[in-house]
Amino acid sequence: MVDAYDALHDAFHEAFGKKIGESLAGVPAEMGTITASGLKLDSFKHEIQDYLVAGWTVTLGMPSYTLSGTINTGSGSGAATFNVPAKEIEDVQVNMAAGLQPGDRVLTIPVNGGNDVVVICRVVDTGG
Repeated sequence: MVDAYDALHDAFHEAFGKKIGESLAGVPAEMGTITASGLKLDSFKHEIQDYLVAGWTVTLGMPSYTLSGTINTGSGSGAATFNVPAKEIEDVQVNMAAGLQPGDRVLTIPVNGGNDVVVICRVVDTGG
């Protein structure tokens, strides 16, 4: 049986991968690090305090899954099984800015002739 959270992670990973690929065709991307007060790009010695973060609206695909366990009521308890059907939730807003922490490595792109920087995504090590 597929774990619902693993499937959710895979759905986000696939959706972001497609969007990032479409967005970055021909754009000079650059790595940076989130600091306590801004963003430090690898190729720029000064910290940028006024940077932008990409906003993503996605369709979230939730797989079907089954929950089994014990349910307790005021009159007793018993075994229960809940079958949750697959569902798609449209227009889910991903607030990436709220999840960025100092030390996070991020992929950025310059915009407005290099006057502004947009954080596209957080970059993580796969442990390999």
